[in-house]
Amino acid sequence: MLRKKSLSRAARALAIACFVASAVAAADFSGAAALEYTRKAVAFGPRPPGSEANRKLQGYIEAQLKPLHCQISFDAFTAQTPAGSVPMRNIIAKFPGSSGRAIVVTGHFDTKPMPGRVFVGANDGGSSTGFLLELAQVLNATSHPDDIYLVFFDGEEAFGEWSDTNGTFGSRFLADTWAREGMLGRIKALINVDMIGDKDLGILQETMSSAPLRRLVWQTATDLGYGKYFLNFAQATEDDHLPFLKKGVNALDLIDFDFGPNNEYWHTEKDTMDKLSEHSCEVVGNVLVAVLRNV
Repeated sequence: MLRKKSLSRAARALAIACFVASAVAAADFSGAAALEYTRKAVAFGPRPPGSEANRKLQGYIEAQLKPLHCQISFDAFTAQTPAGSVPMRNIIAKFPGSSGRAIVVTGHFDTKPMPGRVFVGANDGGSSTGFLLELAQVLNATSHPDDIYLVFFDGEEAFGEWSDTNGTFGSRFLADTWAREGMLGRIKALINVDMIGDKDLGILQETMSSAPLRRLVWQTATDLGYGKYFLNFAQATEDDHLPFLKKGVNALDLIDFDFGPNNEYWHTEKDTMDKLSEHSCEVVGNVLVAVLRNV
């Protein structure tokens, strides 16, 4: 009996490994391209919601998506913030499948409002933008049975101190919209990426996230030889996955929340392009592309 179970596990592991290897070979996620998209996003400067730089970045994102085989839509709203009413807009790219089910990958493109400081958010806001733009290129060149949505969130950052109502403006708005439209029941998995460009990459196990989805990602990383970048360290982190989790969606947050010595680069002017690595983007990209084919 024990031998039979052992062989079954071995067979499953071999099947997953072969499947993952073929998926990555077909995907060809480029960390260099993701980093270059990030560089171009960061070149707009600080990009808090409602700013001219934020609007210019939205235009840049749209321009990269328009030539691709995806359906682009916008989720515009006015957020009530401690700084007053602020216009915000999520950008949604749908790569159609045929199964009737959906997988969603999300990240934010805004930077934290920091009056009087030049916060360009290369990792925090920039890396997720560049990552999603490169993932769009991969999806454009591959087939997939499920609809895959890439969502660029506006308004992830808080105006001042974070709270339940100050921050995650874009994801909270879209979660409510999709709940009304009946979209949430179609979602097999939602994976949010945030701060994934750090040269010293270490993705923590976000404890509020879906445990089965987290296990799938961590096992896939191990199968690909990237296990050392996906840590055993566990911590609860509030991020753009949370509004969907609260509505019953199978959701996961992939975040490296240890940015620099004692996290000293986070939300400071030290969050610049020289702290990022194309290898880190590629690690997360290869893992996520393989996961998308196995959810």
